[in-house]
Parts: sequence; C-alpha cells; structure tokens
Amino acid sequence: MLVAMAGLPGTGKSTIGQVVASRLGIPVVPVDPIETAILKAGIVSDQPTGLAAYLVAETLAERELDAGRTILVDAVNAVAPAREQWVNLAARAGEQLRFIEVICSDPDLHRSRIEAWQRSMPHAQLSWNAVEQSFDDYAEWTGSSAAVARITLDSVEPLGVNVERAIAFLES
Repeated sequence: MLVAMAGLPGTGKSTIGQVVASRLGIPVVPVDPIETAILKAGIVSDQPTGLAAYLVAETLAERELDAGRTILVDAVNAVAPAREQWVNLAARAGEQLRFIEVICSDPDLHRSRIEAWQRSMPHAQLSWNAVEQSFDDYAEWTGSSAAVARITLDSVEPLGVNVERAIAFLES
C-alpha cells in the first residue's frame, strides 16, 4: 500500500505520519529532507527544487512498492498534480493508495506551532504569513485523487486519537 500524507506545514502531518509508520513498521519517505539535500548540493532555490524532491520521493517510494512493501510519503501535497503523482504511482505499482490529510482547525494553535517551530532544515523555516498565503494555494480535492480513500484528521485532537484513527483507516 502507498500512504500519502497531505496538509499544510505546521498541521501535524509529519508527527502523525511518523507515529503511524512507527506503529505499523513501515518506512517513511519525507520530501522536506530531500529538498534540503538538493539545496545543500548547490542547486539554487529559484530552480524547481520542490518538484525535484517530489520526484526523488516518488522514485524511492516506487522501489519500496516494487519490493512488496508498504510506504508512507510525507509531503504537503497541496495541489492536484502532486496528489495525482501518487495516484499514478499506485496504479503503476498495482497497489492501494490511501491519503491521510491533516488540518488544524484552530488558527491560533496553528500559528503558535509555526512560530515555535525550529526546524533542522534552514530552507524550510516558515513564517505564519507564508503559511497563511498557502491556504489560498491549497487546492480542493478533484480529479482521480478525489476518488481515492482519504481521511481528514484535525490536529486539535490529541495525537493518540489521530494516530488510532489513521491506523484504523489504513487497516480497513
């Protein structure tokens, strides 16, 4: 199975994804560290480093699926082309795809997370203003990705509750 996380930065998707993957014993392919490595290699940020990171993640996920293993991809997946990438990969691999979307319905909590966030990836430091602008770019679920099984978790709920919901969804 291919599990694709989705959600804006600071919503808790990486935390939920890591705990779910750990509990299920599956590897995680996180896009942010891949993009950090691309930038460390000297590729300038005005190049499509985000796209490159998604393509590297896809290649790594495909190898795991080809080996018969479940894989979790940790990425924002904010737009239809990003989501369709995983739909197409699952179809090529002949595997199920499940999306786990994470939101934070409390703007004050979301903002406090972003402002307190000290990430180990300098390029990924975000301001609340940048995240607020991302709300407008976060596309509705349309096309074939809208037809894929998806659960939406709200990170105002306790982590354990969301992890249990995600695992139940994946095991259903």
